[in-house]
Amino acid sequence: MLDMQLLTLFTAGALIVIGIFAAIYIDNIIKKIIGLSFIEEGVNLFIISLGYNKGGVVPILMPGMTKSWFVTNSAYPLPQALVLTSIVIGASTFAVMLALVMVLYKKHGSLSTRVILKHRSDMGDEQ
Repeated sequence: MLDMQLLTLFTAGALIVIGIFAAIYIDNIIKKIIGLSFIEEGVNLFIISLGYNKGGVVPILMPGMTKSWFVTNSAYPLPQALVLTSIVIGASTFAVMLALVMVLYKKHGSLSTRVILKHRSDMGDEQ
């Protein structure tokens, strides 16, 4: 059976690849944003899997634990803190991106990137 850390690394890689595919090749803006969210969650899973310690304990020093045993057996807490921060930032940027999509839809009447890019002269990018 596959090791749990290896399985999460493969899953993180799959999420990142699916997200990159969606962000590049799909025409719908909302689906592109969902693809970017997949990339973000894949990176979060990758960071968490780096802090995984098989048979490890929660990184809280409890009474009765020696410091040397705690250091060798606890999970690494820094990735957990980084991912928690990343989730908060990701949720707020996701909300801002969806608000911008609403404005683009009201202005152009479509969620297609091709249709929106045809109206580049409306955005001040006259060439």
